Order: sequence, then C-alpha cells, then structure tokens
Amino acid sequence: MPQIQVGARREERLLVTSEEAIDFLGLESARVLATPYLVGHLEYTCRNLVKPMLDDGYDTVGTHIDLKHLAATPVGMAITFVAEILSVEERRVNFRVQAYDEKEKVAEGTHQRFVVNVARFAARLAEKAATP
Repeated sequence: MPQIQVGARREERLLVTSEEAIDFLGLESARVLATPYLVGHLEYTCRNLVKPMLDDGYDTVGTHIDLKHLAATPVGMAITFVAEILSVEERRVNFRVQAYDEKEKVAEGTHQRFVVNVARFAARLAEKAATP
C-alpha cells in the first residue's frame, strides 16, 4: 500500500449553474445548489486528492458521509470544495470536508473512502450481477 499523506488538502471550484440547482420551489430566484450535487462534488474532491497517492490499478469508493448543509448557494455563484485527509486505517481513508461559497461556509462534515483494486472490485461486481 502506498503512503497516503495525512494532512494533505485539495480544493476544487465550481460555478453553480441551473444543471446543479434545485427547481422544485417554482421560482427562478429560489434555485440553489442541490444537496446531492454538493455531496457528489465533495466526494470527487476527496477522490481526486487521494488518487495520485495510489498505485496503478487502485482507486477509492465512498463508504460513508456525514454532512451538514449549512447554507444555500445560488445559481451563478462560485463554490469551493475542500478535502483534507484526517487519518488512514489500513485501506480506509478518513477526510474532513467543507464547502464555501463567495459569502460563507455552506457545508462541513466527514467522509470515508475505501481503497480498492479496480480489477478485483469489477470481478466481484460481475459475480454479484451474474448470481440469480
């Protein structure tokens, strides 16, 4: 297993567009970044942080997230996703996650990812899918 650097951080930015925004409130001015997109971008930020630290043929899958969505981010505003590696327990990597828009902190929490051998993971999935 390669050395995963505790304390390593990564930031990624996104301009919120209508594609990532909720539309069920009915008013265009009430469209904000949807929580599932917030979660997804935080997960990808964590994955993109740890991926270069892994050997070829390995990647990570999300296994747990505990997140508070603290504030709404309107369409047209940029949001920054922040991931930091807190600890590593064998193949389990624990992250602190946060998100900030141009005005305030909009999310905070923790996320856990598990390091997998992609070929073995795919083989197990194929076996599972083939089982009646």
